[in-house]
Amino acid sequence: MAASTSIPITILIVDDNQHMRGILKELLRAAGVSDIKEASDPLEAFEYMKSSLVDLLLVDLAMPLMDGVEFTRMVRTNEDSPNHFLPIIMITGHSERSRVNAARDAGVNEFLVKPVTAKGLMERLSLIVNRPRNFVKSKQYFGPDRRRRADPNFSGEERRKDLQAKA
Repeated sequence: MAASTSIPITILIVDDNQHMRGILKELLRAAGVSDIKEASDPLEAFEYMKSSLVDLLLVDLAMPLMDGVEFTRMVRTNEDSPNHFLPIIMITGHSERSRVNAARDAGVNEFLVKPVTAKGLMERLSLIVNRPRNFVKSKQYFGPDRRRRADPNFSGEERRKDLQAKA
């Protein structure tokens, strides 16, 4: 994407580290995103989202007041959430399977491990735009479908029949 091409979306970066917010802003600007907002904590971000349109969230996992997993759950399930379907990319230096699974189970769309690269960030943005996943609502979960492809061997009682056509 050429830097002269402006991408008409608003991205909110939620990270307690000012330096990381600056890096993400520069990567996004280089990709053509000009409307970039920042919040140093999830509660500030949530309040901002109530009064302003946001198209995508970049959220750090480890923050002191509320971590990114809790914040993602708040966006997905809180009755005051302005957009339960907002795309969320979780960014973290913690890539342990348990953390990735916790983020996935909270409803993140994509997961990006630090150190963040322009290529990695653009790949995640491209997946959200070009290969969006349907949202699923069940008793225990609300968020993007956690399965990226249909599993022909799965025969659970809550199997969604239409997934086989989306593989």
